Amino acid sequence: MPALDPDLKKAIVRMSGTEKDKLLLRLIAKDAVLTERLQFELVEHSATLDERRELIRQFIRRTANLNQDSAGWIMMDMRTVSGYISRHLKVTKDKYGEVELMLYMLNTFYEHNAHLLQKYNSRTDKAADYIAKRTEQVLKKVTKLDPDYHIEFADDINKLLSWVHYSAPAHYARQLGLPKEWDA
Repeated sequence: MPALDPDLKKAIVRMSGTEKDKLLLRLIAKDAVLTERLQFELVEHSATLDERRELIRQFIRRTANLNQDSAGWIMMDMRTVSGYISRHLKVTKDKYGEVELMLYMLNTFYEHNAHLLQKYNSRTDKAADYIAKRTEQVLKKVTKLDPDYHIEFADDINKLLSWVHYSAPAHYARQLGLPKEWDA
């Protein structure tokens, strides 16, 4: 976005309070994520964080339980869930929750759909690549969190890594240099 012209900034500052409020409310209404973020921070006072996480966990469980018939459908469903997790991060700035939800998503989808992702072939290629890259992303994000949280994620990360290295994503996991075991 281009920077505001200094003369325009001065003119906006000189506007009356009611005019500024009207303009501000119109602008905020056009940005759904900003509206939700302000709702979370100003109205909910950030007290609904756990409920928001639980709603996404429920969505993950429902989506993973769908009867997908191919690895492609699994990948599309995971991408949809990832969008909800990204939105959650934009609204709440919850980096811990992002890692927790991503791990939960990857492990839950595997638990419900392992039979479709056991062997690497042309039908599992894109999903395998997606899963390996998401795993790498989770590992990078968890290392940026406070080291005290690492122990909380260790079991889920190791479960995910064992799955990634011994099923369809193994080829991509090796390419990305993902560890076979994660030490907290």
